[in-house]
Amino acid sequence: MLRERIRIRLKAYDHRVLDQSTAEIVDTAKRTGAQVAGPIPLPTIKNKFTTLRSPHVDKKSREQFEIRTHKRLVDILDPTPQTVDALMKLDLPAGVDVEIKAFGKEHK
Repeated sequence: MLRERIRIRLKAYDHRVLDQSTAEIVDTAKRTGAQVAGPIPLPTIKNKFTTLRSPHVDKKSREQFEIRTHKRLVDILDPTPQTVDALMKLDLPAGVDVEIKAFGKEHK
């Protein structure tokens, strides 16, 4: 017996937009009759950048910036054709990176 699964990874700098997008995906999948595992929060990546405040003097005066990349994981188990169609038509906000993978898993 073949068991299908769709794995969706979402990335964004703003966690509120990311949570809104994951909620939209979960609601769409549940409405079409598929089972949903998640959203699972993955570790946040923090990128730190250090720059000089002044181009000539005050070498010791520096400024630090941080960009946080938030991630979520959603698994859709046993998706129906309606689920796939609804996910393709879904309009997500700008600033959210979506990565979709489909798996077919042998189930004994």
